[in-house]
Amino acid sequence: MNTAAAFQFSLLTASTDCSARRSVYSTPHGDVQLPAFMPVGTQATVKGLTIDQVQDTGAEMVLSNTYHLSLRPGEQVVKELGGLHGLMQWDGPILTDSGGFQLFSLAAMNKVTEEQATFQSHIDGSTINLSPERSIEIQEALGSDIAMVLDHVVALPNDEKTIRDACERSVRWAQRCKDASSTDQQAQFAIVQGGLDPAQRVWCAEALGKLDFPGYAVGGLSVGEAPEDMYTTLDVTCPALPDDRPRYLMGVGRPEDLLEAIRRGIDLFDCVMPTRNGRNALAFTDEGPIKLRNSVHRTDNRPIDPNCPCAACKHSRGYLRHLFIAKEMLGPILLSIHNLTYYQRLLAAARKAIEQDRYLEFLREKMVGWQR
Repeated sequence: MNTAAAFQFSLLTASTDCSARRSVYSTPHGDVQLPAFMPVGTQATVKGLTIDQVQDTGAEMVLSNTYHLSLRPGEQVVKELGGLHGLMQWDGPILTDSGGFQLFSLAAMNKVTEEQATFQSHIDGSTINLSPERSIEIQEALGSDIAMVLDHVVALPNDEKTIRDACERSVRWAQRCKDASSTDQQAQFAIVQGGLDPAQRVWCAEALGKLDFPGYAVGGLSVGEAPEDMYTTLDVTCPALPDDRPRYLMGVGRPEDLLEAIRRGIDLFDCVMPTRNGRNALAFTDEGPIKLRNSVHRTDNRPIDPNCPCAACKHSRGYLRHLFIAKEMLGPILLSIHNLTYYQRLLAAARKAIEQDRYLEFLREKMVGWQR
């Protein structure tokens, strides 16, 4: 299928002293300003927030999960309810992951062959077969703008043969996903695997590049390796990817990791970190994380950040702490809003710094604050 008419990547400017890029990705449901962060709505909801609240954080695209939605409520139910856009009442772009991450996260419950992955449902133990073709069938029914190909994710560290086999299988599965496409209203992004092996990463990136996908992701990271290993992997992988397509680093979400990845040429991110930490009383700030359950905040009348426009920052740290101590649901809601707003403000500032060609200076300023 030719998706060129419905999807367009436009590079606006690039840094002169690093690989940071400022670009726009156009989809049938609107434009995404890159670099961008996607809130994670695994089951067609960003936990605890209304879709209007998600939009108010500045998010332009959200992510949902193929595996989970195929089990509950089922992709045909989603389709009958208007697809993910109608179901969620979100009119912006949506990306769905393929179910490939569950090959890693549910490793004790699955078996992988060349044909497909076979799972036991984490809900009722029933058998689920997920092939590349089935993954695309589900994602087309869900109606997302971007569908991720099914890849084979393995834990790190791992032996060379396991990593090589999964890497080569990911390329073969990517071709099968492409062949299974039946719509020009959904762009498929391929996923580079290869563990921490530079040669495998470059080989995979180049092999997928020859298949001419609309976008490319770097997968299989943030699964236990050291940040320095992730950065080294990006150093060799990004230059091997086409420079006229968006690049997506999957599942990576510490603020410092986002900025380091942008420095190396990554355009798109997702992670549960801002909302998961928000539900556990941790707020992200330019001065580092604030743990609001700590007693030091009991009578603190200051907001989390006086310059933040979010709903949480209309209240005092003392009030927010009280909500968590009292186990009131408003506490996790407000902190999730704050953290997502922080991530969107951080990425907006990164885009501006790239436009001004001062990205490395911007990165250093943020790092100094976070390391205090």
